[in-house]
Amino acid sequence: MAVRKNQATLSATEKRNFVNAVLELKRQGRYDEFVRTHNQFIMSDRDDSDRVGHRSPSFLPWHRRFLIQFEQELQRIDSSVTLPYWDWTADRTATSSLWGADFLGGTGRSRDFQVTTGPFAYATGKWNINVSADNRPYLQRELGGGGRALPTRAEVDSVLAMATYDMAPWNSASDGFRNHLEGWRGVNLHNRVHVWVGGQMATGVSPNDPVFWLHHCFIDKLWADWQRLHPTSPYLPAGGTANVVDLNDTMRPWNNVTPADMLDHTKFYTYDR
Repeated sequence: MAVRKNQATLSATEKRNFVNAVLELKRQGRYDEFVRTHNQFIMSDRDDSDRVGHRSPSFLPWHRRFLIQFEQELQRIDSSVTLPYWDWTADRTATSSLWGADFLGGTGRSRDFQVTTGPFAYATGKWNINVSADNRPYLQRELGGGGRALPTRAEVDSVLAMATYDMAPWNSASDGFRNHLEGWRGVNLHNRVHVWVGGQMATGVSPNDPVFWLHHCFIDKLWADWQRLHPTSPYLPAGGTANVVDLNDTMRPWNNVTPADMLDHTKFYTYDR
């Protein structure tokens, strides 16, 4: 059983293997397919029409499936690799080891936010941005530039305490755990982290920044934590709801997987704690 680890505990070899697998997937042209898919769904998901990956109950199972698919692609390159997670309640600054030159590289330079350190710097020739929001070919970041701090552990705990998964109107105006975790209401967890990183992470093409996967891996872990804390609280809605993915509806783009299929993450992987 694959174990997803906190990135802060990774060995030098584990970091190197993860980075090398990501770079190879990029070299093969398959990485950009994930960027295109994410951008397609974030641009089409709307509060008042059909929505699948965002602003909807299926935000969490959709991204769980998305992460599994990406992890499987990495494992075809190196079977030892699993997705690490970034606990941004603990590693909260631009000087955290996550941003080291041996892992994801640091923040962007001031004049254009171009990342110039680490394996994903443009100068390496290995990380061109091909699916772009602004036609700039380099990875951009502005760590902490959004004007708000990363979420705290107390804020996370307040969201984990919510006993109802989701509720009408099943969009960015909803109350309940899913929407507070996604970040359209309340303390704003997931969305705030995207803005804190800045650059491509603040756009629909956010998977251009490899930190996307570590961030969403932590979001997935928080869903798993919530499921453990509230074992009798089901995925909602169960059925018959317009414009959203009910429990047993299939999710695009796969069309062969439902939220019900994604409820038990231990069929695929576990977390280190």
